Amino acid sequence: MTAIVLEDHIRVPPWVVDLASFRRWARSDQFPERGRFSHLNGELWIDMSAARLFSHNALQGEFTTVLTLLTKGTGSGQYLPDRTLATNKSAELSTEPDGTFVSWEAIKRGRVKLVETKEDFVEVLGSPDMTLEVVSPSSVQKDTSVLPEMYWRAGIVEFWLVDARGQRLQFDIHCYAAEGYVPAPRRDGWQKSKVFGKSFRLTRKWKHGYPQYTLAVR
Repeated sequence: MTAIVLEDHIRVPPWVVDLASFRRWARSDQFPERGRFSHLNGELWIDMSAARLFSHNALQGEFTTVLTLLTKGTGSGQYLPDRTLATNKSAELSTEPDGTFVSWEAIKRGRVKLVETKEDFVEVLGSPDMTLEVVSPSSVQKDTSVLPEMYWRAGIVEFWLVDARGQRLQFDIHCYAAEGYVPAPRRDGWQKSKVFGKSFRLTRKWKHGYPQYTLAVR
């Protein structure tokens, strides 16, 4: 088997054939800094499309800002933005969510292990408390069909899904249950998160013709 060549400087080594080899590649200096790479149930998913400024980047940034400040204030854990490798061996899952929250309690009880190299921690291994995905045109199937099932199989307590591509802004908190994820309690646009112990509401307004997002917490 030869290497998969995506661009002149991006190659998938021929020895990346399973979850273990994908993780070795993802933790190595040869792993690309551009693109999104996932190992999902035995398949390698590759997305080289450019991120949208407002329906993805700005929206992701709002969640990162709010949830980082919230978790620092409560001292409940660590919120990690995109480019965080999250792996669950039993679910055959290794991917980079748009956001990941790991509580100190999850680490203490062994549900999550932070994998360390000589330089820093490089991977979240196990079952984090929460993952976030922001839908892009190139990630619809992965974010709305493939990942929800795999995150549930991985025992992730909450899966947050956001879609701002159309006229209707969609934000849903999915909570772990015995047969799959179920919607979080919702009232007047507010959704209750058991993970954070707070309710959240996402709104969008327009300024100079561009969308501005606000993730409110109460």
